[in-house]
Amino acid sequence: MNQGLLTVSYIGATILFILSLGGLSNPETARRGNLFGVIGMTIAVLATLMGPKLAGAGNLALIIVAMAIGGGIGIFAAIRVKMTEMPELVALMHSLVGLAAMLVGFANYIDPTSTLTGAEKTIHEMEIYIGILIGAVTFSGSIVAFGKLSGRIGGKPLTLPGRHQFNFGLLIVTVLLGKVFLNAHGISAGMTPLLAMTAIALLFGVHMVMAIGGADMPVVVSMLNSYSGWAAAATGFMLSNDLLIVVGALVGSSGAILSYIMCRAMNRKFLAVIGGGFGSDGGTPTSSAGAAPAGEVVAVSALETAELLREAKNVVIVPGYGMAVAQAQHTVFEITQLLRSKGKNVRFAIHPVAGRMPGHMNVLLAEAKVPYDIVLEMDEINEDFPSTDVTMVIGANDIVNPSALEDPNSPIAGMPVLEVWKSTTSIVMKRSMASGYAGVDNPLFYKENNRMLFGDAKKMLDEVLNNLRG
Repeated sequence: MNQGLLTVSYIGATILFILSLGGLSNPETARRGNLFGVIGMTIAVLATLMGPKLAGAGNLALIIVAMAIGGGIGIFAAIRVKMTEMPELVALMHSLVGLAAMLVGFANYIDPTSTLTGAEKTIHEMEIYIGILIGAVTFSGSIVAFGKLSGRIGGKPLTLPGRHQFNFGLLIVTVLLGKVFLNAHGISAGMTPLLAMTAIALLFGVHMVMAIGGADMPVVVSMLNSYSGWAAAATGFMLSNDLLIVVGALVGSSGAILSYIMCRAMNRKFLAVIGGGFGSDGGTPTSSAGAAPAGEVVAVSALETAELLREAKNVVIVPGYGMAVAQAQHTVFEITQLLRSKGKNVRFAIHPVAGRMPGHMNVLLAEAKVPYDIVLEMDEINEDFPSTDVTMVIGANDIVNPSALEDPNSPIAGMPVLEVWKSTTSIVMKRSMASGYAGVDNPLFYKENNRMLFGDAKKMLDEVLNNLRG
């Protein structure tokens, strides 16, 4: 394949990637968006393999073998992974992008065939340095995010004394090492500052994500997505691959925009998220003001819940991470079908940061075949709660916490939430009275019009469904 045909192939792949991002912006077109992405990546890979740089290369067979092994692992993981484990899988994929950027950077630096001199050599070494830096931060940060999302690492933020000064110190040392690296004579002399910078970047990635609390993890996932894109773009500069630069920039910029949207949905500033400290394990109830919320908790049974749903005309269901953990989305869909067959108006309310990653609840509901037209975003449905007879909250906490609007001293004050307490009756499904991922107690539980349905979401919803059928 000549250079002209390679360029045309890359342009076509770029257009498909842009169409893919556009398709992924809406649940109804997400499948088509994924298809565009698959076709675009297939064209990009095949064009690269048949391009002038690899044409006739003796190691082409090794590349194909490596692709087959990696593809096999990817297919195996995609088949085996549960929908509830998607957030940690995404974080793990981000780590691999960072690791690839690091390895490509070191391979470029020790490349014996390089003939660059003068300013070209300096620019290329800057690309290598920055690429490895971003890749290392992305790799270690994503590994920690994977640990937090999978429960292997606690959600409580690690807030070391003077952590901001520590991070700033690491940044200064990184800049100084970069100067030493660019002034080094010979590969062996430059390898020392490069390895030192890599170790610092790995440490920074770990410390940065460890300091971020559980409540901010959805933002962290989108942030790491952005980092992985910039790491890919840096790799593109190192390899002089225009398509990799463009694709990396697309992923990096879209991830940054998504992070901004997520921060706005939580009334948080991006730098405040990076600074960390918000969110805890959610193990024990705490009050933002230091005193227990006023009121009495009223528990209900599955039978009573079914009766409330049977008498209601307008029903809103608010899914949260508890629904994902219990894998209750299919039972939720069956209840929805049954209620709609009886003439009930049933809709779903989705908060932008529900779950552990952007779009987590949308993915679960789509898997359960819930119609897209009854799945509404927070801004679309919040004003309808006063006319709602019953709102069912399934395993959500922070996103329905009224203290965000009513208590200026709350850690989540100002965060837009789903105002479920304005409905005639709200039913919250939880295993216990423990606080949510942000570690903030929820006054919703104690409101007069709220009822608590305790137990495993899947088990309790199955009982509700059986009572509705009876």
